[in-house]
Amino acid sequence: MEQELMQKYEDLKRIINKLGNIIIAFSGGVDSALILKVAYDILEGNVVAVTADSPSLPRRELEETKRIAKEIGAKHIIISTEETNNEDYLKNPGNRCYYCKSELYSKLKVVADELGIKHIVNGTNHDDLGDYRPGLKAADENNIVSPLRDAKFTKEDVRMLAQDLGLEVWEKPSSPCLSSRVPYLQQITLKKLGMIEDAENFLKDFGIKELRVRHFGNLARIEVNKADKQIVENKINDIEKRFNEIGFQKIELSNFKSGSLNLMINA
Repeated sequence: MEQELMQKYEDLKRIINKLGNIIIAFSGGVDSALILKVAYDILEGNVVAVTADSPSLPRRELEETKRIAKEIGAKHIIISTEETNNEDYLKNPGNRCYYCKSELYSKLKVVADELGIKHIVNGTNHDDLGDYRPGLKAADENNIVSPLRDAKFTKEDVRMLAQDLGLEVWEKPSSPCLSSRVPYLQQITLKKLGMIEDAENFLKDFGIKELRVRHFGNLARIEVNKADKQIVENKINDIEKRFNEIGFQKIELSNFKSGSLNLMINA
């Protein structure tokens, strides 16, 4: 481990140890998994991972959180959040994530009170500060602690340390909620979320790990990395058939870009 990363690791451990006992907003991504691993190594029974389940969370991701938490050995609780009952969220404004995270943190506070835990922690890293993330405002409003950010961990740092600590998910692609596949200002519906999840599951069964299916009404825009485009092209007849069954009439193939719909906010 290089010296700079070692220093950040020591800072991270010091920050977490000082908190004493914590709840971690646990999505199963590499950021929150690293926090959980480091925190559990230090605090053991004084750390609880809490995953928010809702229609915007893919079932595969929910199962992944269970597996990762079990692998680490930490206590894991699954709660229900109700952002999809909030009209402000369903209208899908540019700050949709603010309503989602506000709902999440309010529910986590209830759990923290019940368990007598003072601090709630998330997996925000230093690079996130340079991206469009309305959820950061909700974190600030709810006094959520961000140890990775405070220890100045970049995404690359997170992956490197996760690999060094033996976390299987060190190279796991980011997997934002299903609602992020719907263009801003187009209504979020449970039907759309179900269509997106079914479509992405179908593609993942071909071995494609990093992808998005963007929901443009009757059109599904499939975004994959260049190396996976050949898989889609080879299976295009099967894909068209399945997507038609799901409810999409047309398919468009595009290059994968995380957060591509964010570019449309100020367009």
